[in-house]
Amino acid sequence: MTHANQTGMGRAFAKALGATTAIGLVTAVAMTPARADNQSIVSVDFTATPAPSTEADILTTMTTSKAVVRYADGSTKEFPLSYNLLFKNVDKVGSNIGEAARLYDVEGKPLSDMNGDPIIAETPDANSLLEVDGKLFLVTHYEYDWILGDGQAARKAKGWYSRMPMSMTVTDIEQDAKSGALKAVDQRPVDFSSVHGLWIPCFGSQTPWNTHLGSEEDYDLYYTAATGEEGLKRATSGLKALNEVYFKGKQKANPYNYGYITEVVVNGDGSSKPIKHYSMGRGTWESAFIMPDQRTAYFGDDGNHVGVYMYVADTPGNVAGGTLYAARWHQLRSDNGGAADLRWIRLGHASDDEVRKIIDSGITFEDIFEYTTAEENPNWEADGFRRIRAGHSGDEVLKLKPGSETAAAFLEPRRYAAYLGGTTEFNKMEGVALDPTAKHLFLTSSYIEKGFQREDGAPADHIQIDKVRAGGVYQVALNGGQVDSEGNAINSEWVGTAIRVPAGLLGEDIEPDALGNTANPEKIANPDNVFFSNKMRTLFVGEDSGTHVNNFVWAYNVDTGKVTRLLSVASGAEATGLQVVENMNGHAYIMSNNQHKGEWLKSIPKDVKARFIEAAKTTYGVNDKGTLNYNLEANVGYIGGMPGL
Repeated sequence: MTHANQTGMGRAFAKALGATTAIGLVTAVAMTPARADNQSIVSVDFTATPAPSTEADILTTMTTSKAVVRYADGSTKEFPLSYNLLFKNVDKVGSNIGEAARLYDVEGKPLSDMNGDPIIAETPDANSLLEVDGKLFLVTHYEYDWILGDGQAARKAKGWYSRMPMSMTVTDIEQDAKSGALKAVDQRPVDFSSVHGLWIPCFGSQTPWNTHLGSEEDYDLYYTAATGEEGLKRATSGLKALNEVYFKGKQKANPYNYGYITEVVVNGDGSSKPIKHYSMGRGTWESAFIMPDQRTAYFGDDGNHVGVYMYVADTPGNVAGGTLYAARWHQLRSDNGGAADLRWIRLGHASDDEVRKIIDSGITFEDIFEYTTAEENPNWEADGFRRIRAGHSGDEVLKLKPGSETAAAFLEPRRYAAYLGGTTEFNKMEGVALDPTAKHLFLTSSYIEKGFQREDGAPADHIQIDKVRAGGVYQVALNGGQVDSEGNAINSEWVGTAIRVPAGLLGEDIEPDALGNTANPEKIANPDNVFFSNKMRTLFVGEDSGTHVNNFVWAYNVDTGKVTRLLSVASGAEATGLQVVENMNGHAYIMSNNQHKGEWLKSIPKDVKARFIEAAKTTYGVNDKGTLNYNLEANVGYIGGMPGL
């Protein structure tokens, strides 16, 4: 890209930023009336929940914030917020045949471990609170089977598995008409047998047509022999778990059946149907988010040396066929999270059915790429091979086999993106959200490091920015009239053209404090799941922090730049399941879960950690195997107390 073109894109981004406040105010005034005298809500602000300091507060998921609602007549009213539990992972809800986070085999039978104990995940993640035929349903992910170090070691010693086939549930929700309180009354697991099971579902979103849009982080099965012995071991271990635990030896798992954006359709009777969208490509997807045109989607690709991807469907309201693109970063600056202009490389076009047929043909990685090493073949470049770095810090030397373009684009999109010159130097790209008024996309990077930094000798080094272990949230300007790297028009008005991190959304690394925080606890750190409320003009950010002793949920007002802590999550737990429901029968909700409590930071001083453990024993107790109940229990819940907007 020429310097002139880079500058032009930078101006487009600045122009978009300059329009935010004025447009945002117009939107805010048009909010739904929320008072008996028909006064409209003009804005919503929040008071801050302080970072916890006592053991009791550190081990509790809590909020002391208030929503400050301003009306058109200039008056304000404060609404105290509260964190409300819907159910725990270990609870049996209604007629569910097992605990909420119980895992199942292909026949729907509950799984047990090598000791005969039920396998219950500690990791509730994405939520979608949906209204279908006048009834409320909550779709919830269970990301992976997380076991503390001692338990994991015991499993490995007995030849057990470090990962399990996973699950989602659909929960029937009742709403108190006056208070807005939600209650879980019945529940059932989603049956994934029609799509060969489910592997590591992480964050999610909701489609414009009122379905749940989930994900699969294909951490284990993505790897092949091309990544070396360790990668092959990970893939083999994952396949072994699927073959022996999920399929019970009755069929063999195909790694190309996993790693897709998974839509779940919920019906009025609470039944559900999962659909894996193979044409959206295979990766370690954290989430996908669909633009207002109902056809353009962006992905969060989690891991080391990953990409940023865009999908444009052929038909609005139907993501079962379309074109997949990978971003190319053209750097403008290296400080404060960096900034760049974006161009897009076309990977390929296909339908779900076309990709499904390729998978069913029995295709393997070796059918798509030849691979070698520089040691094995010193003449690799002359022989038509290309060296890439995609999905991990090691290099691969690959050559696309003739006629394998479609398979490479949709079954190996990260490798193919690097092969075609796309940028695969992003790190842990997680949640995706949209400000539709300003046409800004938000992409989180939990840790701005590794591929983000300068890498001498790398196959490509598009990104060379300063390290921020606390991570940040990137803001992407969206525009129409764009072309791909070959000069072909991109059929979308929602194409990313420029990227940067706003000041309030960048973390700050510090030396360990008395509690063990290695990032400033008064700023966002290691952002993960995000959700934007246009009516509140607020981006909500949930943390998955390896640098905060307690993870938090924050509110960032995009018009004022104000950042406010709303929720403190029990120490060691990740804040997950973020969804903002602006108005559900006169009430607003911020859905928020937590998972894997007690995954203590290594930076916590030993005496402080000992105090945490003793307090957890006293408050939560210990089970008959000597494990803290605190570590085994995870919450599915919400922040309530706000009026509908």
